[in-house]
Amino acid sequence: MSGTVAGSASPNRASARTILVSLVVDLALVIVFVLIGRRSHAEALDVAGIVATAWPFLVAVLAGWGLARAWRAPSAPWPTGVIVWAVAVVGGLALRVLAGDTAQVAFMIVAALTLALLLIGWRAIVALVRALRGRARTVA
Repeated sequence: MSGTVAGSASPNRASARTILVSLVVDLALVIVFVLIGRRSHAEALDVAGIVATAWPFLVAVLAGWGLARAWRAPSAPWPTGVIVWAVAVVGGLALRVLAGDTAQVAFMIVAALTLALLLIGWRAIVALVRALRGRARTVA
């Protein structure tokens, strides 16, 4: 998921495509988190229910992107992934409670761990693949 912006002086700058794909991956993984949670609690997988559960976390991911300036290095586990994850958890739970829903301690722990695995995890995999490719190029 790397690329450069045409005419950019910095070869490490993310392309518009990389930025968009990374944002879509984050938002899609929040939906995956919601679907897993709703299914595990035998809740309906209808659009209204999914949106009602997902919106606080989706809004928080977008806020995390802004805070992290994620467009600079959208697939970096650190600091981008960690900031997006932390804001998604704290902001998502806060918005959930402010909207009148619950946030029991067990849910907070599960949300934090699952979203860490998803939002930081995909970035760690990308970083590992890049490192292995770089190593393979040096050996060859």
